[in-house]
Amino acid sequence: MKKLSARRRHPLAALVVLLLALACTGGLYAVFAPASKAQADETAQSLTIEEGKKLYAVGCASCHGTGGQGSTDGPSLVGVGAAAVDFQVATGRMPAATSQAAQLPKKKAIYTQAEIDQLAAYIASLGAGPAVPTAEQYGPEGADIAKGGELFRNNCAQCHNFTGQGGALTHGKYAPALKDVNPKHIYEAMLTGPQNMPSFPDGSLSEQNKKDIIAYVTTVNGDEAVSPGGLSLGGLGPVSEGLFAWIFGLGGLIAVTVWVAARTAKVRKS
Repeated sequence: MKKLSARRRHPLAALVVLLLALACTGGLYAVFAPASKAQADETAQSLTIEEGKKLYAVGCASCHGTGGQGSTDGPSLVGVGAAAVDFQVATGRMPAATSQAAQLPKKKAIYTQAEIDQLAAYIASLGAGPAVPTAEQYGPEGADIAKGGELFRNNCAQCHNFTGQGGALTHGKYAPALKDVNPKHIYEAMLTGPQNMPSFPDGSLSEQNKKDIIAYVTTVNGDEAVSPGGLSLGGLGPVSEGLFAWIFGLGGLIAVTVWVAARTAKVRKS
């Protein structure tokens, strides 16, 4: 007992007790805190999905079905993923004004970004699909513009024109112009293939490839973009340039020919 009492009165005894208390407190926090945080995140996600379900019931269920299973007026949304929802709703293509149009045009969005996120969370809960890309995925950092131009010409220019000015398709459909389009939406379009556009999953175009293409499109359609050939004629490619050559080039040659012939005839008469 005397030895135990002596140890308790030792100068370092209080420090040892304090260290043991801190260790126990830290251990208990490590055990219980992560579970609490995960539970809080799960609760927040559940609330987001629930709010999205309410928005869906009001604005989407009449065409896509009460459970997203689709109907005669709209396709199934099971498995389309959050990226497709973010693209279609944020660009105003959905909700559609009519289902009879050849193609849904871009228009002003009627939902806020917070509401779009809630809708996307609900649709994502119906089945796995492409997630909304992060700013790091579609941002310009680390992008190769030259490589992006090559990829764009090989995969996109057939419809969107080689500078992204858009173009006509069959039966009243069209490839929209890409000027002033949000880079996130360009990435989502490549990822999900909306309407007439084919999809380009990471297996066909990697994340880096998509980043490169977005950097190219943004550069050639930027405010500081300069056409190295002078007047771009709208950037519509060989059709407008060929038409210009036929009308003004060939027309000029015909005018010169007529002038020379008329002048020669006058000389002969005189």
